[in-house]
Amino acid sequence: MGVNVAKEVAALQRMTPKVLARRFAEVFGEPTNARNRVWLVRRIAWRLQALAEGDLSDRARNRANELACDADLRLNPPAAPRAPEPAAAAERTRTKEPAAEADSRLPAPGTVLTRAYKGATVQVKVLARGFEYAGTVYGSLSAVAKAVTGSHCNGFLFFRLHTKGSAA
Repeated sequence: MGVNVAKEVAALQRMTPKVLARRFAEVFGEPTNARNRVWLVRRIAWRLQALAEGDLSDRARNRANELACDADLRLNPPAAPRAPEPAAAAERTRTKEPAAEADSRLPAPGTVLTRAYKGATVQVKVLARGFEYAGTVYGSLSAVAKAVTGSHCNGFLFFRLHTKGSAA
């Protein structure tokens, strides 16, 4: 009795990659390391169809080989791009000064931000690059707020720095 390819393909769609890999080994007679569902389903479906309805004819195989022999295959990788002329590169390159201004909501380095949270006083020292809390330097106020609260939190809102010129 023949295999109903449509039902087999429908069943493949519901399988996990691990089960598909086992099915691939059954159909092809060799294991695969692939775990890409789409690829496995396509390959197995192709093989099931080829087994049920017949593979390519000898004439089609020969024609495919002829076409492959006539194809312009690249034997060498493409040449590496040449380096641009120094003058040309200088004309195209524009330098931009880095933004030296810090966020206007942040107080000057050395300032200690104080906030009462759940009965404890949280003190954070503003550094030139980062924030020091409990002996650890954090890259942002949000990182400090997360360390204090245990959940993601906007650091400016947590320390009440969300308005320009507000004091801590």
